[in-house]
Amino acid sequence: MFSPTALAAAFDRVQDYWSPKVIGQVNDQLLKAAKLKGELVWHAHDGQDELFYIVKGSLRIDFEDGAVDLKEGDFLTVPSGVRHNPVAADECWVLLIEPASTLHTGDEVTSRTRSLAEQMS
Repeated sequence: MFSPTALAAAFDRVQDYWSPKVIGQVNDQLLKAAKLKGELVWHAHDGQDELFYIVKGSLRIDFEDGAVDLKEGDFLTVPSGVRHNPVAADECWVLLIEPASTLHTGDEVTSRTRSLAEQMS
């Protein structure tokens, strides 16, 4: 039998900022819950689009030619290869939808970079 997942409850698995947790899958796309605060790192995902859906709070995504402000209920798809840097002034809950092959911070590796294995745990 099928059972629903409460999106807000899925965020209980997220203990640290910038450490997404895989909460579901649709074909080769992973659904990830993440709590964000501060800024991540400038990076791009070559070959993969990435969707940010704001569940709680607000998020600014910096791009090389400007920034986009997202509030609760908004979503934005960052196209493949576009350099971006997510920034959250206060705690923000985000649902990410991206291919399973997407590297957390693209080719940039920092102390905040998480492997897929870490995101699955």
